Amino acid sequence: MMNIVLVVTAVIFSLAAAGAIVRISRGPSLLDRVLATDVLLAILGGALCVDMAVNRHLNNLMLVVAISIIGFIGSVTVARFVADRREQPNES
Repeated sequence: MMNIVLVVTAVIFSLAAAGAIVRISRGPSLLDRVLATDVLLAILGGALCVDMAVNRHLNNLMLVVAISIIGFIGSVTVARFVADRREQPNES
């Protein structure tokens, strides 16, 4: 039973990661790419959590926390950068 769950989650995570990678490469805007990168980091964290659940260990817990923090800080930083860029008048 656990093998079936593992295969199903691996397929779902693979399809989601492929979709996120396509969105990162095609884009159309910087915010779309940043959001797709954040989604890809969340998929990686979810896959690590599934690995920990299946193998019954906590070896990857610090890695999951670090990935979550990096994704959050990166998204907030880019959002603030874009917001600051939109507030400044265009001096042409």
